[in-house]
Formats: sequence, C-alpha cells, structure tokens
Amino acid sequence: MTRRDLVTTAAMSAASYSRVMGANDRMSVALIGCGARGSYLQTVFQKLNQAPLTAVCDVYRTRAEQAKSIAPGAKVFGDHRKVLELPGLDAVIVAAPDHWHAPISIDALNAKKDVYVEKPLTLRREEGPTIIRAARMNDRICQTGAQQRSGSHYIQARDEYLRKNRLGKINLVRTWWFDGGGQMGRTQPAAKKQTTASALGGHGVPPGMENKPADLDWNRYLGSANWRPWDPPQYFNFRNYMDFNGGILTDKFVHWVDVVHMFMGQDGPVAADTAGGTYLAHDGRTVPDTLNVHLQYPGNWICTYFNTPQAGLQREGIEFCGSEGHLRIDRTKYEFFPIERGAEPLVVPCKTDLVEEHVQNFLDCCRSRRMPNGDVAAGHRSAQAAHLANMSYLERRRIHFDPDREIVLPL
Repeated sequence: MTRRDLVTTAAMSAASYSRVMGANDRMSVALIGCGARGSYLQTVFQKLNQAPLTAVCDVYRTRAEQAKSIAPGAKVFGDHRKVLELPGLDAVIVAAPDHWHAPISIDALNAKKDVYVEKPLTLRREEGPTIIRAARMNDRICQTGAQQRSGSHYIQARDEYLRKNRLGKINLVRTWWFDGGGQMGRTQPAAKKQTTASALGGHGVPPGMENKPADLDWNRYLGSANWRPWDPPQYFNFRNYMDFNGGILTDKFVHWVDVVHMFMGQDGPVAADTAGGTYLAHDGRTVPDTLNVHLQYPGNWICTYFNTPQAGLQREGIEFCGSEGHLRIDRTKYEFFPIERGAEPLVVPCKTDLVEEHVQNFLDCCRSRRMPNGDVAAGHRSAQAAHLANMSYLERRRIHFDPDREIVLPL
C-alpha cells in the first residue's frame, strides 16, 4: 500500500451511516476489553455520550461483570463477534491487549461499526494497511487512542510555533520517558525485589492467581499467539511480552512519535537505529527495559527516544530543537525557550483533559462523518515507527526503510 493509498479516504457522509444522527444524539457504544484502560475509557464515554454502554465484553467474565456494574442494562459477552451482532450498535471501544487490536478492529469495521481503538494500533507492522482498508471500504470512523492529537495545548503549540516557523530549522527532536520497564510480573529474589519494583514503578500479579480463574478464557485470550499453559504475568502484565506487545516502544514511544509526526508534518522514517537491553527487570519479560532510539526522516532531521527505569528529573517529554528556539512539551504544559542567553522561557500549562478531548472528537466525528484527529492512517504510521525501532533492536542492525512503499530495504 502506497502513501497515497494510506491518506486517501472514501467520502464519508451522513447518508453512508447506518442511521442519520443529530449533534446531540446518544450513541450505542460497546466496550471490548474491560481491563484498567478499558474501565477508564468506559467512564469517559459514558460521561460524554450521556448514556451507559450498550454492551461490555471480556475474556475474563469477572472483569466484564465489573464493567456492567457501572453500565446499567449493558449486555455481557466473552466473544467480540457476538457484540457486533447487536442491532442498533453504532461504535465499539477496543481496549483489549495489543495483539487483539487489529482482529477486533477489522471485524468491527467490516460490521459497519465506528471504532475507537487504543494505541498502538497494531502488534505487527503489516496489520496497519489492512485496518485502514477496512475503515475506508466501509466508510467508518476509526480513531486511534493517541490523545495528544486532540489536546488543546498540543494543537496550540503546533500552530503557534511549528506552523508559523518560529523555531527555525529543526534538525533534532528529542523524546524521553523515565518510567520505563513496564509492569512487574514475577516474584523476584528477596535481595532484588524492592529495588527493581521501586525503580520500575510496577506491580505484581494479584494474589491467588497461581491457578487460572474458572471464568477466564485463556485460549481465547492467547488468540494469534502460540499456545502456552496459564501464565499469570503474561495475562496481567502483557506489555512485558513480545507475543502480545512491542514493549516500551509501542506503549510509551508511540505516543511521543505520534506527536512528533503531528508537529513536523512527516510520518515516515527512512532509517532506524536502536540499542538497549533488559538491564534491571530480571523477571522473565521478553521486552527490554532500557532503550535508545534514533529515527531518521527525509526532511534532514532525526527523532531520538531514550527510556530507562531509573528516575529522571523530568519524567517524560518532547523537545523540538530549532535554530531560532526550542519547544518542550508534555501532558502538563509546553515551554518555549528563546535562543538568547538568559532569556526566560514562556510556559503555557495544560488546562484540559486530553482523553476527554480525544473521545469527544471521536463522538463528534461519528455524528458529522468528518475525519477524526487521530485517524487510523496516522495511528498506523506512528505504530510503524515504533515497530521499525523494535526491529532494529531485535536484529541488532540499522534498518533502512522506504516510507512510500512501506518496505524494509536490503542492506
């Protein structure tokens, strides 16, 4: 699929929608994946849509019942395909583990449902064009949950400093996230346990989970992954395992590189270099806890990402380094640093809830049929950048990439 194919969209209109909706109509929405993130999104959707969810779905019945307890009248399912058969259903929230994002999203889009799918959009790079195709062929709204795309202070900073070229020539964008290794999953030796858990800010498997709960469908949870016996860390801390997640890069970095793409107006790196390893979290995970990434873009600039479990003075952030000044931004504020020595930075705080803004944009676009801020094509390209960085780490080499043809080039 070419870059033109990725950004070209079929016309979306109220006439193409399953029913014509007014600006204030409440939508029928279902939640697929009732873990921590799904439960949070449930509260946001119910608040902004002013209606409880129509249905909740999870392979772990206990979690689905917990979601139902705050959604009066919601139907409970263990198989997302049954959810999509509900009459009158308008949209679904896909908050299942990452390896289920593509299959559920494609099924929902083909069932003519609009989709809000959590980041990362994909577990594997090749899944992205298939999801885009399903959205375009079915004239569906598909928003990826990278909430910075709708954040007011992100949009303000982009428009004020990048689009007005107030930073001059940008040749470096630095990104970082100091919380690093994901969640703790296995019992540590006594001498290591306190240090490791403290540094990673993680948590262990809930007590009493040595045996699989009777109402948890482990086989369905595994999905496309190779079968293995019940392993609590691989369920409760799936982000630590490559079979279910791309680790730090698809969990943390994908947010930041999405902002970089949004600000710079380029979303296709031509090369990726990654170094790192598992230096602190000796708990059986298959993803690294420390990484240093360099992505090269065709506009003669690079994006870097540094992640470590160790504490940092500033936990997370992005800095656009220009010839006329630097712009630093995170979820709490943005700061402009003039180039003059001793000049005071301009600080603008965030005064809004980014997730609420992003969900509101999705609901508005479902009604208007306009392209959402975090359209599936943007979600694909940001996930793709993270996948390329992971590929470089796993293969221990520099990856060369053609972003127009979306192919890895031979050495």
